[in-house]
Amino acid sequence: MSTTSFQKNAHLPVNDSTQSEPVDNNNPKALKKVTFGLFIGSFISFCNLYLFQPLLPLIAEHYQVTAAHVNWVLAAATLTLSLSLLPWAIYSEKIGRRKIMLFSLYASPVVGLCILFSDQLGLLIASRALMGIALAGYISVAVAYMAEEFSPKVFLLAVGSYIGANSLGGITGRIYGGVIGEWLGWQTAVIGMALLSLSIAILVTLWVPAQKNFITKETSLTNHLKDAMHHLHTPKLWLAMLIGGLNFALFVNLYTVMGFRLVGEPFSLPVGLVSLIFLCYLTGTLTSKLSGQWSLRFKPTSGIVLGTVVSLIGMLTALIPNLYAMFIALILISGGAFFTHSLAYAWVSSKAHQAKASATALYLVHYYAGGSLGGFYLIYCWQHGGWSSVALGGSLLYIVILALTYKLNTIEEETGETN
Repeated sequence: MSTTSFQKNAHLPVNDSTQSEPVDNNNPKALKKVTFGLFIGSFISFCNLYLFQPLLPLIAEHYQVTAAHVNWVLAAATLTLSLSLLPWAIYSEKIGRRKIMLFSLYASPVVGLCILFSDQLGLLIASRALMGIALAGYISVAVAYMAEEFSPKVFLLAVGSYIGANSLGGITGRIYGGVIGEWLGWQTAVIGMALLSLSIAILVTLWVPAQKNFITKETSLTNHLKDAMHHLHTPKLWLAMLIGGLNFALFVNLYTVMGFRLVGEPFSLPVGLVSLIFLCYLTGTLTSKLSGQWSLRFKPTSGIVLGTVVSLIGMLTALIPNLYAMFIALILISGGAFFTHSLAYAWVSSKAHQAKASATALYLVHYYAGGSLGGFYLIYCWQHGGWSSVALGGSLLYIVILALTYKLNTIEEETGETN
């Protein structure tokens, strides 16, 4: 298509012939179906992303490598995911969000099966990196789809449910990977996950309808880079992105370190049993949903402070060398982290007045880059001082989050905008 002909059609709605009925915001039954379709798409994406996290101690032992080295099995997926989010979001501005989401969902089981041929640690890391690229498609544009197709009130409630699915997917993928991987081998776990992924991709195809409110834009890389730079030079957006990145850097990697702590002395628990700690994510599923209600009644920035303080208290509680205390600590860490994430994520989506997909993608770039880099930071603390060193290093980052939130709130009050 020539540039001229494309520009003539630059403001026409996308016609997705695979599903003709758009979202009906006045039909509760239809909204429930669409929301659940988006929910399970998020669920399976995060199942695939975190499948190998509970297996890191076993992989480290098998290949005789350090915790920092084996962390690349998890970090490779989250890092390539973070780097792929913006390109996927940019491309979605041309062809629509739904097509990107469906491609991502169908690609993940294919890549998952390719992992079966990874008989060396380097190949396993490379395969996981490819998985991150595939998963980035759905994760980068799903919230933009909701922001465009749902009414503002429905969106605030739906995004909480969507992020709750992130939590539930993280729980299921990790527990499934730990239990099945230890009992039947990681290859069997990968095959089962690929079959489930394909089934859910089909359901999302049937339940998530075509877009009514999406308008195509010129896909000039220069224009999209300008949009990205605009977001990064908007303090109200960039500060929220930094908060999301630091929050995730702490949250996901505190679990990784806790896994190494529990399989080692003096606890010496089996990997399958240790993977059950991810049941604590259920708290995050609940608090993600509550975040939508919080946003309707209170300031999001006050909620971010609350979530951060709860997570900090949880991390410090884990200083008590007792399994019950650690269980309570992880519940607090999860609940606070997902509450913070939901509010910061929704903040970026609602405050971005242009190129929403690019804005949400940039938030997730910070989020998952933080998750990748935070692992090496906290594992270094763990290897050089145990959990007390982790608590000290983590506290510094939590203080930074609180300082950024204070600045974000100050900017919001100065502009005089309301949520």
